[in-house]
Amino acid sequence: MKKFLLAGASALMLSAPAMVQADEGMWLPSQTGAIADAMKAAGLELDAKTLGDLQRPPLTAIASLGGCSAAFLSPQGLVATNHHCVAGSLQYNSSPENDYLTNGFLAQTLGDELPAAPGSRIYVIEDLRNVTADVLKGTEKLDGRARYDRIQANRTALIEACEKQANRRCDVRAYFGGAQYWLQQQLEIKDVRLAYAPAAGVGNFGGEKDNWMWPRHTGDFAFYRAYVAPDGSSAAFSKDNVPFKPKAWLPIAKEGVKEGDFVMVAGFPGTTERLRSAEEARFYYEELYPYQQRMLAAYGDRIDELTAGNQAAVIAYAATLQGTENYEKKIAGQMAGAEAISLVAKKQAEEAAFRAWIKADPKREAQYSPALAELDRLIADGNAAALADAKRGMLGRGQLYGAARSLYRWANEQAKPDKEREPGFQARDKAFMTQGMQRIERRYVQAIDQQLWADGIAEYRTLPADQRNKSFDAFMEGRELASLYAGSELGNTAKRLEWMDKTPADFKASSDPFIQLAVATYDEAMKAEAEDKARAGHVQKARSKVMEARLAYAASLGKTMYPDANGSLRFTYGKVTGKAVDGQIWTPFTTAEGIVAKHTGRGEFDAPDKMIELIKAKDYGAYVAPALGTLPVDYLSTVDITNGNSGSSTLNARGEFVGLAFDGTIEGVVSDWMYDPTINRTIHVDSRFMLWTMEKVDGATRLLKEMGVK
Repeated sequence: MKKFLLAGASALMLSAPAMVQADEGMWLPSQTGAIADAMKAAGLELDAKTLGDLQRPPLTAIASLGGCSAAFLSPQGLVATNHHCVAGSLQYNSSPENDYLTNGFLAQTLGDELPAAPGSRIYVIEDLRNVTADVLKGTEKLDGRARYDRIQANRTALIEACEKQANRRCDVRAYFGGAQYWLQQQLEIKDVRLAYAPAAGVGNFGGEKDNWMWPRHTGDFAFYRAYVAPDGSSAAFSKDNVPFKPKAWLPIAKEGVKEGDFVMVAGFPGTTERLRSAEEARFYYEELYPYQQRMLAAYGDRIDELTAGNQAAVIAYAATLQGTENYEKKIAGQMAGAEAISLVAKKQAEEAAFRAWIKADPKREAQYSPALAELDRLIADGNAAALADAKRGMLGRGQLYGAARSLYRWANEQAKPDKEREPGFQARDKAFMTQGMQRIERRYVQAIDQQLWADGIAEYRTLPADQRNKSFDAFMEGRELASLYAGSELGNTAKRLEWMDKTPADFKASSDPFIQLAVATYDEAMKAEAEDKARAGHVQKARSKVMEARLAYAASLGKTMYPDANGSLRFTYGKVTGKAVDGQIWTPFTTAEGIVAKHTGRGEFDAPDKMIELIKAKDYGAYVAPALGTLPVDYLSTVDITNGNSGSSTLNARGEFVGLAFDGTIEGVVSDWMYDPTINRTIHVDSRFMLWTMEKVDGATRLLKEMGVK
């Protein structure tokens, strides 16, 4: 909702810019010129100065799924991404009779391709431009809520102007902690269909046990296809739609990578925290992350317990469980990694050096010290409230309560002029809101939702009374959860959608208990949101001044800074290489023989029978890696990625497709806070394994021909 500003607001202060390693950096496309010499020295064969041009390949082939990255691999709109990025669509289309999650899916013809889950989109990058002056216009003398509102109004105007172009989705995000704002423009493709995904025994081989681990043998890949109306315009699903024709698509490399090769990745990394302060790092790693990790572990265990023995329920909660387990393990890895590299101590040392630089010059001290002091205060206030916020957030585990709150907020926002509505509740967001209400039907089982919500409420109630939501407590006094579910029609998709067109008065007159609860808690929620906005305005003002100092400090050290990841297009590069870990040597490649060694025929290590037979027969065709003498599965590199980069195509020095990035290693996930070249590695599925699986295991020859492989 307030992501563009509050996400920046959370990065209250930058740690001193560390010496950027050769492979470190999630660079803006506009910064590729500044790092051109370094990339060339690392092995890039393309023109580095034009590599960041959004009007030229390879960036014209890069796409986003709105949470994962992707890229076009054919002139017919075929999009490659990770298997786990299409899991929601596999789950949505699955049933106990047609379990695509387990068995995989392959469309034999275009007509057999299945609609992706409601709300699925493919976004094609078109522009990314600096609009800082426009966003900050008129804010010079403003602070607090007034500053927040002016920035919001300026941002909304920029987005509205951009989206006057048909079929465009635009956004304005904060960079460098809010010192800069950039507008990202994308073509929005609304008709997304499943073309192919291998079985879970390929795409999720090793499951949670192998997640974030090496050696890895996971074929984490799948394909969507983008469709448009016959006239080329973006349109909702229709049998009359035709495959989208992208401006460019990535050529498939005829030779795969080998150890030491240059590789690069372009994608949409979600969020990193490298510009947070030392005190924030201390708070997260000593207090907030341990709490979140415990809650996520318990939540995942509870889902397993409640769905056991019920295949329909297992399917319904599969995507939720996968996301929960993935994030829980990541937090555990972050905490271990932070301890291994002494993250907090390093942050404190870097920050001390920055503050010393300010104090060394009376002019700098007078210019920047007040802003630093203000940020210190805001950090302390924010940390003090964060744990309580996390516990109050447990109330969001009830899907029907969440739906009722969203619907009532939608009704209230529709009473305003569109420009004055909150982001997420404008006319441009109606399709997403509708599809969000539709998705619940495939991810909801009443008895399970009731139990999960009961657990969330119990945790929330461990807060002291003065930190709890008074309106929620008052409404729930003397009520049984079962009565809310029994008296509500919101479990029915058609009934949920009916509320999209109702007025606030209709909500207030409703007898539906979840609707009543949403109405009862609305005013208190809006008051808390108003306080957040006022604080965000104060933070943005102080932080902007601190960033002025940070950028000057970096320049004094002769360094180029890159901004924290924020879901916008970034570029990173590195080399295929393994590493030494506690007496072990990690070679950079895993091979097909490792699949047979891990295969048990059950659970997470259940590869398809045909795959096992082919590997035992060493039937690898043309996909053998000469240096290995066998079929590679996954490989390691030093490219700098995070969540959101999932599905990013990996390119070689010539800009050819050589695989997909899909994971990091557990001790390296601390890179969200600090990149360390001794531990950070990215895991990629090798293009040769992808192509071999498509040809030999699943018979996806139609797609191989389309990509120019056959």
